Amino acid sequence: MSKIDKIHGLYYNFNVISRKYINELSNFIGQNISVCGFVNTVRNQGGIKFILLRDNTGFIQCVVLKSNTEAFELAGNLFNESVVRITGLLKEEKQAPGGFEILAEEIEVLSLSDAELPIPVNQDKIIDDVEVSKRMDYRWLDLRDPEKLKIFRVWTSLEEGFRKVYRDLNFIQIYTPSLVGTATEGGSEVFEVKYFDRKAYLAQSPQFYKQMAMASGFDRVFISNPMFRAEPSYTTRHLTEFTMWDFEVSFIDSHHDVMDIEEKLLISGITQINNDLNLGLEVPTAPFPRIPFEEAKKILKSRAINSDKENDFSPEEEREIAKYVKETFNSDFVFITDYYFSGRPFYTKKHEENPKLSKSFDLLYKGIEITSGAQREHRADVLEKQISEKGLNPEDFKDYIEFFKYGCPPHGGVGIGPGRIVMQILNLNSVKESSFLPRDVKRLNP
Repeated sequence: MSKIDKIHGLYYNFNVISRKYINELSNFIGQNISVCGFVNTVRNQGGIKFILLRDNTGFIQCVVLKSNTEAFELAGNLFNESVVRITGLLKEEKQAPGGFEILAEEIEVLSLSDAELPIPVNQDKIIDDVEVSKRMDYRWLDLRDPEKLKIFRVWTSLEEGFRKVYRDLNFIQIYTPSLVGTATEGGSEVFEVKYFDRKAYLAQSPQFYKQMAMASGFDRVFISNPMFRAEPSYTTRHLTEFTMWDFEVSFIDSHHDVMDIEEKLLISGITQINNDLNLGLEVPTAPFPRIPFEEAKKILKSRAINSDKENDFSPEEEREIAKYVKETFNSDFVFITDYYFSGRPFYTKKHEENPKLSKSFDLLYKGIEITSGAQREHRADVLEKQISEKGLNPEDFKDYIEFFKYGCPPHGGVGIGPGRIVMQILNLNSVKESSFLPRDVKRLNP
């Protein structure tokens, strides 16, 4: 019988063996330990049953002897993916996964799975043969695959690396609204929602609020927010709801200052992934190649790659310019700079010497755009003119223009798509795979 004491109204069982994670078990060989996790497989070999148990750190083989009548019978009734606690002696066994196994003394079923799984989970089955849409229907089962778990460990390490730079460079984190009164980009790709007696929109970008922070004297800010685009795209790189990592900085001289900061972020993020997960990723070195948009178009034309996109690149062009950069500079990253103003948002700053061009850039990683950034126009009168130039009504942006009427430092920033970065790091087929619960044109469940 366990000794149970009551302390300040809480009960503590002092004889219960605390749970251990599988990746730390090598420290407890020869001891009675307790592990919790999912039943990956159960094998029956006459008087012995082998349970391969999985938690989010690894696998451990648990041996159940027939002489342990209760545990042996219980093991025979377990279905794959049931959740159990197994307690027993941890001992070395060279033939077992990891070089040790647990001689099970007690099995506690915490949750029994149904016998038939709607999609395969076991690591030795080819999950990719299951239709993507069905895997997304059962995303919580799909994510039990350790390879899927790796996706979100990469997310975690990447963000930790970014945060180290933000801290070192004196950035402040802010949290901006998802409900806005005006479409940020002034376009039609917004989700309209009923907001009491008027219309509101789901934010496409925290752009206006980042700039408000600059006008507030915050100097340097970063954001991690969900964003929404009502874009009827069925590509491997688009979602209707996605996570954006943004930053904005004051007192810059040009958009190149913004690019310098993003290089630091990515170098730190990829280094952190290697430190945490030992993936052996190639860590980029600064500066990344920087190619003006017009020059990039000429390079593509010389390589017989043409497009009807005058202000942007087609996916084929992105892949080809990335191939050129890899061949020429041995870099997976390339900044494309100085896009035509006609193809950029109204708040982008123009080049003084050539107003046709903007102080803007995109960052491509392994042939896909992961960032869009620029120096912003911080003068209220010029902003009003540029809004009109884009065919928009300045009255619709009067609250935004107010930010700049009482002094605002020159500034710039970026919007970064971490889902695309993770997709490219792990060579996933779609950005949906790098999302916990993707939302696209057809999917709102689970």
